[in-house]
Amino acid sequence: MAVNSKVPKPQLRQFERFTGRSLAGLVAMMVAGTVFGVLLLLVRGNWSPLERVDHGLAEDLNERVYQHALLVKVLKLVADLGSTWFLWGLAALAVIGLLIRRQKRLAGYLAVTAIGAACLGPALKVIVDRLRPVVDNPVAHAPGKSFPSGHALASIIVYGALLLVFLPGVRRGWRRTVFVTGIGLLVLAIGFTRISLGVHYLSDVIGGWMLGLAWLGVTTFAFQMWRREQGRREVPPTEGLDPESSQELRPTPEDCEPVVPNPRWAWAELLVGWVLMLGVMYGLGIIVTPHGNQPTEFDRHISRWFEQHRTEPLNTLSHYVSRAGDTPFAIMFGAIIGVLILASLRTWRPVLFMALAMAGQATLFVSVAAIIQRPRPEVSHLDPAPATASFPSGHVAAALALYLSTALIIFWNSKSWWRWIPIVYCVLMPVSIATARLYRGMHHPTDIIGSMVLVAGWLSILYFVIRPTGHPLEQKEGSGAEEHLDRARSTGQLKESPV
Repeated sequence: MAVNSKVPKPQLRQFERFTGRSLAGLVAMMVAGTVFGVLLLLVRGNWSPLERVDHGLAEDLNERVYQHALLVKVLKLVADLGSTWFLWGLAALAVIGLLIRRQKRLAGYLAVTAIGAACLGPALKVIVDRLRPVVDNPVAHAPGKSFPSGHALASIIVYGALLLVFLPGVRRGWRRTVFVTGIGLLVLAIGFTRISLGVHYLSDVIGGWMLGLAWLGVTTFAFQMWRREQGRREVPPTEGLDPESSQELRPTPEDCEPVVPNPRWAWAELLVGWVLMLGVMYGLGIIVTPHGNQPTEFDRHISRWFEQHRTEPLNTLSHYVSRAGDTPFAIMFGAIIGVLILASLRTWRPVLFMALAMAGQATLFVSVAAIIQRPRPEVSHLDPAPATASFPSGHVAAALALYLSTALIIFWNSKSWWRWIPIVYCVLMPVSIATARLYRGMHHPTDIIGSMVLVAGWLSILYFVIRPTGHPLEQKEGSGAEEHLDRARSTGQLKESPV
């Protein structure tokens, strides 16, 4: 009592609130761990009631799912959002973004939490050694053992950690509700897919969730203890891990100007430009495909030259280079670059520029290919021919739009000497992909030229409508621009970009 009497009453009350909530968190963490432990013992002991429920549900869902091919594809797509490679990439991207925003503590929390997810699952699978379900109509396969579900474990840990980290950056109201609800439903959906696809039992999924909640509780409690040691106020889980970092966690400053000052006029300009580019590409397609779509002598000569100079090492190399222009890779690379640009520049304008570059080239390519209907070169093809026609090259158009838009954004937003390294890479990649497509007999040379004209024209239109340069606050015109910019800098909402 004598010691407590020397502690100021406000600090004592704050400490009591902290220990009370921490105790509640510890109890919740222990409950999750206990449920997992009980499930582990029941699974190891082959408890009959649990076995009947697991096998019965697995067989029932398999019977309902396997007859619907579209449903199976959707379930596999949702399951991919909980796969190891996807979650590791998502966590790594978030860590890099946090480091760019100078949030080292949050980056460390996310990294440690994700690493724990990667270690716990495989280790326990080996220890428990439970076989996966055997159903009458298998629609999916997965390697390794069954308990606990790696997808369920990793998804609740990684998505839960991302929720706690970035929640302060989401504005209160419907946005925060949608954010929390969306992540919760995604975790539930991933767990459901593992049962319905016949690769896990119900107890595997619940065990993964319980273990994931326990580990998430451990790392979150450790982070709260660090906050306590730093003298920061205690915050409930509904406020996220570090509410003081809300400004740095938001994509853009609160008083950021609209990305496009006159959106209606800008959309009208883009629509007109898109139609004009479609006309240009149609005219070019008619020129390069005369005489009933027969290739010109120039096209025929170049295609045969590449075919005659094929070797096994070049076949392998060209395969991987060509894959860099596939649509999934382009989307993934574009998403990564977009997140890094947003973290560095704190403005949506360059991201919008890149997104419109990809969307515009894709719609133009599909439209032109459907109109021209040019056959593939008359040489042996090293890849299966896509459903689309040959003119223009979709791989090359996607690569040009992605890498050149990235190069333009870096060039206009950075003055550092090292900017030339990614710019050179962004120029060489489309050239390499174009060469690989010619080498593998998938396109005529004039198909490549058509892609270059398409992307050059579309990027030019985009540049004059949505210039990916500077911070939106720096685009204000008039006498109030400098005052507005100074106010943003003084409040810490606008910082010098590391790019």
